[in-house]
Amino acid sequence: MKPRRWISVGAVAVATAAALNAVPATASRPYDPTAQTLGALGQRHGLHIGTAVNATALNDASDPQYRRLAATEFSSVTAENAMKWESLEPTRGTYDWAAADQLIEFAKRNRQSVRGHVLVWHNQVPAWLTSGVADGSISKQELRDLLRKHITTVVSRYKGKIWQWDVVNEAVSDPWDTPSTLHYKGFWAQNLGPDYIADAFRWARAADPKALLFYNDYNIEAFGSGNPADDKTQFVYDMAKGLRAKGVPIDGVGAQGHLGTQYGNFDTLQVTAALKRFAGLGLATAFTEVDVRSEMTEAVRAGNSAEINPRLQASAANFSVLMKACLAVRTCLSYTVWGFSDKYSWVPEWFSDPPEGMATIYDENYQPKRAYQEIKSDLIFAGPPYVLPRIAPKPRR
Repeated sequence: MKPRRWISVGAVAVATAAALNAVPATASRPYDPTAQTLGALGQRHGLHIGTAVNATALNDASDPQYRRLAATEFSSVTAENAMKWESLEPTRGTYDWAAADQLIEFAKRNRQSVRGHVLVWHNQVPAWLTSGVADGSISKQELRDLLRKHITTVVSRYKGKIWQWDVVNEAVSDPWDTPSTLHYKGFWAQNLGPDYIADAFRWARAADPKALLFYNDYNIEAFGSGNPADDKTQFVYDMAKGLRAKGVPIDGVGAQGHLGTQYGNFDTLQVTAALKRFAGLGLATAFTEVDVRSEMTEAVRAGNSAEINPRLQASAANFSVLMKACLAVRTCLSYTVWGFSDKYSWVPEWFSDPPEGMATIYDENYQPKRAYQEIKSDLIFAGPPYVLPRIAPKPRR
């Protein structure tokens, strides 16, 4: 493949808009927005519509439909697992870049932006690291040095090729954890204390001055009580505000958007209000891992439409709530689904008791669901004065 220059995010938006307008509507060929992809429709608003990409599915020669949709339907991609630490450095000191490099090349070839996921997370950490800490062969200072080295190595390798990095992921507990009062949780907080968060952002910024740096978490789509002791969104808001006050180069907050139809969830105005609160801190926002799962009852598994249809409708409504809220707030820069087909969804494996599924916007046969149609219609019918082009921040130094 001939080398080509990297295309900036702004250039991608311009190129996409030009492509949409390249063929004028005529009496015999009227403009049909429903024929456009989600990615192309999002670019009308400067909004990137993305998907997580499963590396195994991407390389499955027997399933070309997966690769085709990943390449054409979306304007942004995220590595589902290929950029996590245990995937990149399964053996200490030896990096395996193959899958991550492949995604970068895939995005480059298809003129897509890339969300880097994830630099620091307490899950999917290599066994050599956690066992070394547990048996005392890796000291606290060495652990900090290893974290800095990892962040610097990964971000430097992809410098100029990643639009947004999830720098720190899921650092905050949930009200159902022990203790129930919200706190910093997980391997990194336990071993390095909460200051690792600020360190991680500073190290990432030093390695790439131009990438947008995000904190990423689940269950922060809307505010609750407003008490940081039990309102996770408030806790994250206060954390981000504190980081900003200390000059930490955090550019945005990502709300994952893992929802379920069995829960109450939120309405559009609640989510919009939360995005506006974060915008008030000077932060960008993004929906980073959107899916909406449903309980797979015996009736659902048996094909009972009386149980399937309400779930499909509730799923579509939840996808749409997040999309409309993002469109309403100009600093919401991207909307990423966590996989686009039920064929490769992480949900059935993770939520098995009781079983859950039907979480994505395409079914297992790549047929678009009602959820796909609803977020497409949101993109089509949105416009001035309530939906305006995105305002992206300059990366903080």
